[in-house]
Amino acid sequence: MKIWDAPTRIYHWLQAVLFTAMCVTGFLQEGPHLTIGLALAALLVWRILWGLVGSKTSRFLHFVKSPRSAVNYLLGKEEHDGVGHNPAGGLMVIFMLSLLVFQCFIGMAQAGYFDDYISDESWLYDIDLLAALHLYGAYLLIGLVGAHLTAIAIYSAKGISLVKAMITGRQSQLQPTSLFFRSNKRAGAILLGIGGFLTYFVSG
Repeated sequence: MKIWDAPTRIYHWLQAVLFTAMCVTGFLQEGPHLTIGLALAALLVWRILWGLVGSKTSRFLHFVKSPRSAVNYLLGKEEHDGVGHNPAGGLMVIFMLSLLVFQCFIGMAQAGYFDDYISDESWLYDIDLLAALHLYGAYLLIGLVGAHLTAIAIYSAKGISLVKAMITGRQSQLQPTSLFFRSNKRAGAILLGIGGFLTYFVSG
């Protein structure tokens, strides 16, 4: 059964590659760290918009549940039909997206992209503060990635391959259910628009 559309899968793997590249270039303090960060920023905006107008399992309304639901799911008190993110996974997605957006924002502030839009007294001019926030944010993200990989390993031990599902878009253990999928052309048009705007913003 198909559960993930191509845009969501492409986003997932591109995010993994770009985040890894960001960590390597950031901690080594060499390489195209800023360029990779801008690419990640465009990708994040794309995912957020796709979470509003994309396919059913990609939409935030489909998988974002309350913290109580997430806790109940982890304690075995709440069931999940297996289609898309479970309640705990959904909150992890939101937390990771939010932190990645924050990281990109701080990085762009460090690069001076917002200097024309903020006052001289703004905390965004505090280079030491920005550097500290960026560093600790990176550590927190690495911790989240570790938790994500642990969850994947646990599901694999149960015979459920989340990695395969995110590659093929399909999961065989599920009962058929009603889903809808949006056009890949729509996703491509959104990404091109975001890329064009970001290019204009950083070059202006």
